[in-house]
Amino acid sequence: MSGDKAPRQKPCHHCKRRSASAPPGISMIHYEKSWLYRHCSSVQQGDRQAQKAGQLLSGLLAMNVVFLGSAFISSMIFNHEAITLADVWILLSILKVLCVCWIIYYLLGTRRQLHAVVYRDSHAGPIWIRGSVLLFGSLSILLNVFQISYSTILIECKSGVDIVFPSIEIIFICAQAFFLWHHSKDCIQVQHNLTRCGLMLTIATNLLLWLSAVTNDTIHMEIESQLREVEQRFTGKPPVSHLFGSCTCPNKTICKVFQKGYILLYPFNTEFCLVCCSMLYVIWKNVGRRLSHPHIPHVKPNFRLQGVVFGPLLGAASVIIGICVFMIYQIQATGSVPNVQAFVMYYSYYIVLLPVMSMGAVIGTVIHALEKKELDTLKNPTRSLDVVLLMGAALGQIGMCYFSIVAIVATNARDLLNSLILSYSVLLIFQNITQNVFIIDGLHRQPTSPDKVEEVKEERPHEGHSQRRVSVLELGQEIRKVSLSYIHNYSHLSWKRRVLREISFFLVLCNIILWVMPTFGGHPVFENGLEKSFYGYSTWFAIVNFGLPLSVFYRMHSVGGLVEIYVTA
Repeated sequence: MSGDKAPRQKPCHHCKRRSASAPPGISMIHYEKSWLYRHCSSVQQGDRQAQKAGQLLSGLLAMNVVFLGSAFISSMIFNHEAITLADVWILLSILKVLCVCWIIYYLLGTRRQLHAVVYRDSHAGPIWIRGSVLLFGSLSILLNVFQISYSTILIECKSGVDIVFPSIEIIFICAQAFFLWHHSKDCIQVQHNLTRCGLMLTIATNLLLWLSAVTNDTIHMEIESQLREVEQRFTGKPPVSHLFGSCTCPNKTICKVFQKGYILLYPFNTEFCLVCCSMLYVIWKNVGRRLSHPHIPHVKPNFRLQGVVFGPLLGAASVIIGICVFMIYQIQATGSVPNVQAFVMYYSYYIVLLPVMSMGAVIGTVIHALEKKELDTLKNPTRSLDVVLLMGAALGQIGMCYFSIVAIVATNARDLLNSLILSYSVLLIFQNITQNVFIIDGLHRQPTSPDKVEEVKEERPHEGHSQRRVSVLELGQEIRKVSLSYIHNYSHLSWKRRVLREISFFLVLCNIILWVMPTFGGHPVFENGLEKSFYGYSTWFAIVNFGLPLSVFYRMHSVGGLVEIYVTA
């Protein structure tokens, strides 16, 4: 009869102590019929219900804040006379001040309470994503410094909000970066609802900052109007009245430096907002979470260059070629008269690289299927978020590609450059899909136990008090020892693990160069002029500012997933 019963819930501490101290004859009593067991079960069920209620409350708060901010931003776009950019900045400044106040309260109040942080999630906040927060945060601070300097020079035609808003954002970035660097692994056990609401308010603020950055093309329109004014003066035509005609820079050189730096650093601010949202969401999921084994540290395999030869070579070649292509593109395509050959070279590099990356991802996915490893089904909020971020971030690049395909097909353009753009868009969509499948499949596989590889120990001769110089023959012998050890380790890996490590290392280097090129100014989708002329300046600007940060974030996030596949292969 006992086999037909549903599995009983785990009793609480008092239930365990009661059953342990009971005599042997009474130890088999069915505690589901006792008051104490029912009380323990109701406490556990009440905790789960309270957790869900707190998550619902904080989620509703974030939803209302996002809707309010989105209504402000949309009203500014469609009716900029009633709702101005200054009004949006005032709302965002209020939200940032509230977030900074909550972060200070968390650091000085919540976390210092007794038993506030008993558990820490070892999967949350890896060093590479915390390092990216510091990197993007530093560049975002520099971006705001450029904006403050630019507004100070043009103080006659700029309002005080143009200086106050970036100043508050610098404080917000510093507080948020400090909080995420030190407390991204916390599983807070006190003040659950207040902590969840503070985290969701900060997430909503970052989303609104990202949305505002995507839709705010003020500085770009200002530069475009200044260029049009220069053209009209050069051709002898009378200047046409426009929005920024009264805003004349007294020092053209300094203003150009600030404008160029602002445009170059602009994507990093949106990247910072997206990375912070992902980390804050993991902390929000970990509020009130109790780990089963808090005393056992999570041990990950070390990153070692063992068992890989072709992956680093092909990846390094791709990185070197990509840097050369990027430098030539920056010189030729960003001048006053863009060179079409620079765009041809840029897209040709992608067209050669993307099929190789897609083929490697497909082969890796097939090997995952052949290995027949067990799936890791343990609850892991960090891994679940990684999957969602990979799928969501890929939509930015895929969306831009589809917009480009529609523009090319609709205009019926048949020249070389448009054919390359069409091929580039199709290949990029396929590469994103295959790489997502490979990474997500690899993240859900159980890690392979590391092989026991024989280590070659170096024997150092006794030198006594006299130091003698190492001869060329001895140096050659040492190099030969290291080479034999590397070949020995490489040969002891199974062919499946070797191929997986080669593919993952190659894809890591390729994603790094594909992250570097658009991050540091390689934006052919905005500079080639095809989509901009088809959709219009403002529409294509919003599309690019929506998709480009997501595509950069996708490459950066893919590197983390591929590194994890490499070290666990």
